[in-house]
Amino acid sequence: MAIVTSHYLVRFNVILVAFRLEEKLTNLESENQVLRQQALTMASNNKFHSGRTKSISLRHSDSGHLTNADTKTTVDTHSTPHHSREPSEVEEKPQKSLNEKQQENQDLLIRCIAQHLGFSGSRPIAACIIYKCLLHWRSFEVERTSVFDRIIQTIGQAIETQENNEILAYWLSNASTLLLLLQRTLKASGAAGMAPQRRRSSSATLFGRMTQSFRGAPQAANLALANDGMVGEVDTLRQVEAKYPALLFKQQLTAYVEKIYGMIRDNLKKEISPLLGLCIQAPRTSRASLVKGSSRSLANAAAQQALIAHWQGIVKSLGNFLSTLKTNHVPPFLVRKVFTQIFSFINVQLFNSLLLRRECCSFSNGEYVKAGLAELEHWCYKATDEYAGSAWDELKHIRQAIGFLVIHQKPKKTLDEISHDLCPVLSIQQLYRISTMYWDDKYGTHSVSSDVISNMRVLMTEDSNNAVSNSFLLDDDSSIPFSVDDISKSMEQIDISDLEPPPLIRENSGFVFLLPRSE
Repeated sequence: MAIVTSHYLVRFNVILVAFRLEEKLTNLESENQVLRQQALTMASNNKFHSGRTKSISLRHSDSGHLTNADTKTTVDTHSTPHHSREPSEVEEKPQKSLNEKQQENQDLLIRCIAQHLGFSGSRPIAACIIYKCLLHWRSFEVERTSVFDRIIQTIGQAIETQENNEILAYWLSNASTLLLLLQRTLKASGAAGMAPQRRRSSSATLFGRMTQSFRGAPQAANLALANDGMVGEVDTLRQVEAKYPALLFKQQLTAYVEKIYGMIRDNLKKEISPLLGLCIQAPRTSRASLVKGSSRSLANAAAQQALIAHWQGIVKSLGNFLSTLKTNHVPPFLVRKVFTQIFSFINVQLFNSLLLRRECCSFSNGEYVKAGLAELEHWCYKATDEYAGSAWDELKHIRQAIGFLVIHQKPKKTLDEISHDLCPVLSIQQLYRISTMYWDDKYGTHSVSSDVISNMRVLMTEDSNNAVSNSFLLDDDSSIPFSVDDISKSMEQIDISDLEPPPLIRENSGFVFLLPRSE
């Protein structure tokens, strides 16, 4: 038993040493990446030619102090191996080759994402490929790089055609997914304790695995170490300390998510705006046919169909947009935001039109708008809460105003009943406006009593004395109704493993890290 325990202790020490060496190598690799990137930047400046670089590389003595330019002639050839005397001569060509290879890989990535890569399940391929490449290349951790600007330019060029909702939805899906990955990965450089915490966490995991291996069979221990190794590290979301270019890239990506979202929302507004002007007042011919109570059922059905045709046009536009967003796997959170703002827009347009045009404040017109609102309610039901969200609640002003138009026995209603039960969301100014403009073109009934009107005037006078706004119109809110944190909290974790690379880069050796692990 003692021999077996000793055997495991020896293996434990060997693995622990190997793990610490792995950490050191990882840190050195990160530092070297930064140095290589700085060298690439310096190489583009005329004053840092290769001859000058060789001279600079030899000006540092072992003590860390700078020496003069003649130091290289006094180097002790016996204490310094020949192959390390002039590292720039040996490494210049390999370094140049490495930089050129990095540039080629970046070029290929840009060419790849400029194409429509589609989706793997619900995952946007372009976003996942971009993230995995940037993480593998350690682009987030370098001081200077052009890859971020090139990605942003590619997105900008793709969405130049602002009317193409398919392209906009595709890039909204990719940009929001990539932003989510960055939000959960990037940490501002210099933040306290992230790197040490990551090392402690890894060490704790190693100790945990080794403890379990002591308790189990040797085969189980070997299997655990093989399956939980460092292979496929790029497929694991891990926080890295980001330099300025990466943080700027995240800000630019956030701006593009907001821009594309606003473009999609505004395109839908433009599409339904002409129809909204027709939805606030019933077509005269169709309305007349219904009011007269035509004896022919077919004629009456045709008139009813004409009444709601404009509303059905709006419903069709909403359905087409929803289909486009779902096909491109736009996160449901953003889809809900789009339709919530669209329904708010519908509410503002219809409500303001109603209170500005007396011909719209009639009983029969109230019935017409009520039937149209029922079409929108049915659409919300079919779209489900996942995509429609609270869109129906955004119509509360027009719904309550229409409820007032079609309610019977208005003269018997008190101000308290109207303001608290029937129309609680409407202000006194809005209630006064609709009450004084109402007329019944169907039954000849009257509006609210004169006492209610007088009480409304008193309350409006008090409001004006208290600096309460006298405006009865609503304002359309075109702001961006979400933040990066909102996106991060609302979206599910993205699994970026086992993603099939696009054909353009699949066979390229520089992108072998993108291949699924099974290969």
